Amino acid sequence: MGKKVAVLIKDKDRQYEGLRSSLGLLLENHIVSMFVLDHEVEMTEEYEDNMGFIDEMGGARFSNVPANVEKYGFTAVTMDEIPAKLKETELVIPF
Repeated sequence: MGKKVAVLIKDKDRQYEGLRSSLGLLLENHIVSMFVLDHEVEMTEEYEDNMGFIDEMGGARFSNVPANVEKYGFTAVTMDEIPAKLKETELVIPF
């Protein structure tokens, strides 16, 4: 098994790059938690397809934005909960 990796996507302009990186890490057998922070995702068909692949491959998706939780099935996380989740990982990749 690979490393435990957290992908933090705070820059809205790089949300797709963060999603694709998360997917690539899953393909390399890493355990990936993707965090979309402080913005609602811009849902396109391509983004939705790739997000579905993350779910199918066992990746986790978290967000501190209620709209992402309600509309797109992210798991809710607060800013206070994130440090504990990051402590569980071996690598953090910011976007």
